[in-house]
Amino acid sequence: MDILDRYMKATNTHNFDEVKKLLHPNAIFFFSNKTCKNHDEIKVYFERAWEFVKEENYEAHDVEWLFISSTSLTCTYTYFYEGYVNGEYTSGRGRATNVFVKEFDEWLLVHEHLSPLPNG
Repeated sequence: MDILDRYMKATNTHNFDEVKKLLHPNAIFFFSNKTCKNHDEIKVYFERAWEFVKEENYEAHDVEWLFISSTSLTCTYTYFYEGYVNGEYTSGRGRATNVFVKEFDEWLLVHEHLSPLPNG
């Protein structure tokens, strides 16, 4: 779906104003170490991550659309990131679930849940 691609592109701008354009006003993000319940908290989390992992590239792999309707979309995927921490190349993967809702003819991200891959 186009909205997930747009979200990945917005994330890779490293400019939260671009990400915010795609967020529902009531968006909630579940990260492995924090829950962000509003845009201000989400912004702080994103900006800290972009500061920690320089030149980060973020991608969605193995996307599965679990639910598609005229007003809601839900997908899971394996996220992949790469960039530089303290000048050294690093990369990693994890699991993601995104829920999008359509309001006023526009798709917006209302929930994201990121977690590590299971052991083994």
